[in-house]
Amino acid sequence: MRRNVLETILGGLVLLIAGTFLVFAWRTSEVQAVQGYQVTARFLKVGGLEAGSDVRINGVKVGTVVARELDLANFEAVVTMSIAPRIRLPGDTVAVITSDGLFGGKYVRLIPGAEEAHIGAGGEIKETRDFKSLEDSVSEIIYLATGGN
Repeated sequence: MRRNVLETILGGLVLLIAGTFLVFAWRTSEVQAVQGYQVTARFLKVGGLEAGSDVRINGVKVGTVVARELDLANFEAVVTMSIAPRIRLPGDTVAVITSDGLFGGKYVRLIPGAEEAHIGAGGEIKETRDFKSLEDSVSEIIYLATGGN
């Protein structure tokens, strides 16, 4: 009987330590959605970008993709992002959809400009660069290698 009580106490201690580790990992891993102000950007091709994807500046997560929709008037993909309140994006910021390596997930890379005016809540990033797939890059290389013929 005494052995069962000891095993139960040790099992509870192990579960407590595992739970503490999971909470620590969750808080430090930057997987939570960023709560902040929303901005939009329009793209012709999003290449599998999903809601919940990161928005980064120089590799640092500053936001989260909240939604992506199709504008039925001009058939552009409209990506809505939530940006951390401490980040003030210059008006000439560029949004680029890129990937984390060959098999990595897609994310929005923001390249801040130098303009004094900032994009506010509900604003739009005017300059964008569409996602370039591996097939697009290979076809460009082949085109250049063959002399453009």
